[in-house]
Amino acid sequence: MKSAVETLNPTRVRLTVEVPFEELKDSLDAAYKKINQQVTVKGFRKGKIPARVIDQRFGRGAVLEEAVNDALPKFYTEAVNEAELNPLGQPEVDITELKDGETLNFTAEVDIRPTIEIPDYSGIEVTVDAVEVSDEDVEKAVSDLRERFASTSPVERAAQDGDVVTIDLEAKVDGEVLEDGVAEGVSYTIGSGELLDGIDEAVKGLEAGGEATFTSQLKGGSAEGKDSEVTVKVTQVAARELPELDDDFAQLASEFDTLDELKADSRKRLENMKQFDQATQAQERVLDELLKITEVPIPEKLLADEIQTRKHNLEHHQLGQMGLDLAKYLEIQGKTQEEFDAETEEAAVKGIKTQFILDELVNKEKLNVNQEELTEHLVRRAASSGMSPDQFAQAVVEGGQVPMLVGEVARGKALAVVVEAAKVVDTNGEAVDLEDDEDEVEAAAETVEAVVDGGAEEKTEA
Repeated sequence: MKSAVETLNPTRVRLTVEVPFEELKDSLDAAYKKINQQVTVKGFRKGKIPARVIDQRFGRGAVLEEAVNDALPKFYTEAVNEAELNPLGQPEVDITELKDGETLNFTAEVDIRPTIEIPDYSGIEVTVDAVEVSDEDVEKAVSDLRERFASTSPVERAAQDGDVVTIDLEAKVDGEVLEDGVAEGVSYTIGSGELLDGIDEAVKGLEAGGEATFTSQLKGGSAEGKDSEVTVKVTQVAARELPELDDDFAQLASEFDTLDELKADSRKRLENMKQFDQATQAQERVLDELLKITEVPIPEKLLADEIQTRKHNLEHHQLGQMGLDLAKYLEIQGKTQEEFDAETEEAAVKGIKTQFILDELVNKEKLNVNQEELTEHLVRRAASSGMSPDQFAQAVVEGGQVPMLVGEVARGKALAVVVEAAKVVDTNGEAVDLEDDEDEVEAAAETVEAVVDGGAEEKTEA
């Protein structure tokens, strides 16, 4: 077999392959054997029909077609390996010449990973938010915790903000009660905004047994989006009682003995959260700077497929779970179709560039993924998917997705290398130290996933 490579553009090549006919022998034998098992000829046992009889009865062309279909993948792969290409997706194959007993010639056009020159990234500089926790932040955290331990008790007075009322609802559209427009015994906290627009004003001032009617646009159900006349009846008013902020509360709500210890722990937790947010912000901004300084040609077909996949996932998975279609989603977001298309393309380009650049960095820096790193990543992915680690691991193995997970961790390590080399300062001008530890690598992997996710992993056919 002889092959040659013609570069059509930085991301696409054409392979020209010439195969001597004798190299088709194994595929021809397999073709005769396959046809033998599929046909019946009087006078011959099944599977024992001579090749010359098959040629006479069914045509030599049918045998050649079967043999070529069997042989093409093997010769294509050999040509790819010989040229040391990294193809993306399936090739477009064209048989240019097939002479029985002489030769098989074909061409194969395929997208390839572009050659990427990684620039010096040690000069990247980014600014991130400073880690600052105010007394007000701590007080709010303790107050939120206090709200969780609030109790309620019925009261004989008119409902007011913050009360928990038990209500019955009846919704009418055009004077008719909706089949799904009746609800009884609904618990609602006045001011929470969790039910219908206008309900707070309707129930405030009502005592148990009181009733009011108001108009509101329905947020769901059979008459979603329509104006409805809603009748609400209050069956109980309960006041929320907050525990005193003292040492007893600290012992009730935590493992601490005093309120001061609880506040100190709350401050530490807030600092840890802000440090994590700061690290994520640094990773995102360093990645953006790396994308700006690196030239990456994008294969047209890969981009088109990625855009289509992202749209499909949004429409048929994410929006479907929320009971929305694309038109309603765009209305809520206040976007036109053109704006949505432009944003989707921009995100797809960023995802592909990120994957290409970080994969190149993995090779350049010779980064490897050990079993501990892979296991930690698998556990996190399992938790985000709602599966146990064992279930997730089994699904990954059965789906042949282990290389995909390895790639995700490796890209996280590559980004962590770039972040470590970059200069990161906070808004106070202080240098930020982001250590390249296991937690940092996993956080970086999560940052990369957020950019690359939304489309199918690009497949390399080798």
